[in-house]
Amino acid sequence: MANTPTPHNGAKLGEIAKTVLMPGDPLRAKFIAENFLENPKLVNKIRNMYCYTGTYEGKEVSVMGSGMGMPSIGLYSYELYNFYDVDQIIRIGSAGGYADGLQLYDIVIGQAAATNSSYFNYLKVPGTPALCGDYELIEKSVAYAKANNLRYRVGPILSSDVFYGDPDAAPKWKQMGILAVEMEAAALYTNAIQAGKKALAILTISDIVLGGTPVETTAEERETKFTDMMKMALSLA
Repeated sequence: MANTPTPHNGAKLGEIAKTVLMPGDPLRAKFIAENFLENPKLVNKIRNMYCYTGTYEGKEVSVMGSGMGMPSIGLYSYELYNFYDVDQIIRIGSAGGYADGLQLYDIVIGQAAATNSSYFNYLKVPGTPALCGDYELIEKSVAYAKANNLRYRVGPILSSDVFYGDPDAAPKWKQMGILAVEMEAAALYTNAIQAGKKALAILTISDIVLGGTPVETTAEERETKFTDMMKMALSLA
């Protein structure tokens, strides 16, 4: 397409696979490429938002950082869907646990994303759209989790525009059935709706927000230790 490369993505059309894994941290993208992909090629490094393309079990896969927050993943995923002809994006990120029983390193599969953001307003629909993950990708993720005896939950998540928000809001979201909070999935799901493409957020619990003494993983652990989630996402290619 004539729109590539873009001011934000130096890859040429055809250098990015039909399936893209998107961690928030570009260093996690680098870790995945170097540890799981065969013959990974760096196709973008603009703003250090690394994108690599290689193969996994014979299938072409790309992995690219999304940055933090909905405006950032919104920009990159929009270009991937609309300019680079990507078919499906799997967000692989960290999340804060709300639901009872969640533990560090549990996997949450984002069936739908509630949000306090107005990102979806660009769709110009007369109401609030249902921001849902792709059902086929959800089914495959659940099958992978069962086959590999992983701890997982499926359900709604919250995509928040605010990291240091109102602490009184979390119990209210939990009461609404929200399993965990993160900052990107709602924008990804919005762009998938707009483009008629597939998306899913697969999240690893990096900290426990509610319920007892707060606990959390380190930055290094979030970069290199969330391998169950990484392998699950790679299986969807």
